[in-house]
Amino acid sequence: METKLTGKVIVVGDNIDTDQIYPGAYLALTDPAQIGAHCLEGVSADISPNFPKGGFVVAGRNFGCGSSREHAPIALLAMGAKAVLADSFARIFYRNAVNLGLLPLVCKGVAQKVEDGMTLTLDLDAGTVTVAETGEVLPCDQLGDQQRMILEAGGIKPLMRERFAKKKA
Repeated sequence: METKLTGKVIVVGDNIDTDQIYPGAYLALTDPAQIGAHCLEGVSADISPNFPKGGFVVAGRNFGCGSSREHAPIALLAMGAKAVLADSFARIFYRNAVNLGLLPLVCKGVAQKVEDGMTLTLDLDAGTVTVAETGEVLPCDQLGDQQRMILEAGGIKPLMRERFAKKKA
């Protein structure tokens, strides 16, 4: 996993729930392109088609609240998001995101410092995010060793496949 990531942002608000991230009406879809096309449709139908591929979703408090559906982080990944930065996350969404290979990063106050289309650089080793347009550097929570290991593998399943393959060899 890269330790420095740069991308453009879209900003959403507080209490974005999993049904807003990936509406239940689309749960039967299995094609990643179709899943990604409906991401954040519960917030605005304009987000997914205009999302800067490889960019970041920036949110306020309690991102990913609601149901425990794994479709929410899957949809964000399929839409092209590298990471979600928020003031806070719902616990189950946070774990699902890490386990599925989506970087969730707690960066308190970031949603008040950026606007749609701005560019951020995340430095995971330093625990900072830099706003390109203003030069402001904001602190972010550091990832734990286990979280990093899972994310570096691309999720919990690829990590476990790798471990089991090594044991067999």
